Amino acid sequence: MNETILIKYLIVFFGAGIGGSFRYWLSSLVQKQFPPYFPYGTLAVNLIGSFILGLMIFGLDERELISPSLKMFIGIGFCGGFTTFSTFSLETFNLLKDAEFLLAGFNILSAVILTILGIYFAYLITR
Repeated sequence: MNETILIKYLIVFFGAGIGGSFRYWLSSLVQKQFPPYFPYGTLAVNLIGSFILGLMIFGLDERELISPSLKMFIGIGFCGGFTTFSTFSLETFNLLKDAEFLLAGFNILSAVILTILGIYFAYLITR
């Protein structure tokens, strides 16, 4: 593996580590503030992660204000480690398994709609 590729992997590795650690902290913090029957912490980090990704793409990348390495660190590393699609999928499955169909549907709709809105609001702010 050449040195350039190794550096890219390390950039993603460190970004994902920071993002994952921050996800654990923030998700736990949010979840403690709400009733335990719905995964509010996961929803919060997915919304915030989508917003951060949107700010980076529309506010920095499109204006060429961010280096490729920082874009990789934030977009692939941090946001990839911070957002939680696999956790979202497991929590939705568990709601379905427990016959909580209304909550499962709400989780799916709110996660998809709110994260798209996160990207959209970041787009609006950067324009």
